[in-house]
Amino acid sequence: MYGYLILAHILGATIWTGGHIVLSLAVLPRVLKEKSPERLLEFESAFERIGKPAMLVQIITGLLLAHRLLPDVYLWLDWSNPVSRVVGMKLMLLALTILLAADAKLRVLPKLSKKNLRDMAAHIIAVTLLSVLFVIVGVSFKTGWLY
Repeated sequence: MYGYLILAHILGATIWTGGHIVLSLAVLPRVLKEKSPERLLEFESAFERIGKPAMLVQIITGLLLAHRLLPDVYLWLDWSNPVSRVVGMKLMLLALTILLAADAKLRVLPKLSKKNLRDMAAHIIAVTLLSVLFVIVGVSFKTGWLY
């Protein structure tokens, strides 16, 4: 079961992080240059169909993997334990990602126009950086970088 959880988690991370890197480095510069919220919304609607399920898979498999490592959920935030520290970092990254996504969905996207494209760009870049940090922190489970 562990192998399947890791595989699903990594595939989810690949889709989520890869999609945000493409959005940030390939789509967003053109959107900003052309001042085209339509182009951004077009990418977002296509990516949402695979990006949201990928993130959901990551959340579910991440929680299951964390539970395998630390069956006592209260230990997940015990920063004196190296494994708990990494789990806690991933939970903080998740919370920040959810907050940014909620802000974008509730405040920025409903009023998306040429005037507030930069605000949306800041959200996109921040979520992309968080997703890359997710990968780095996740890799540290095997490398021990953050222990």
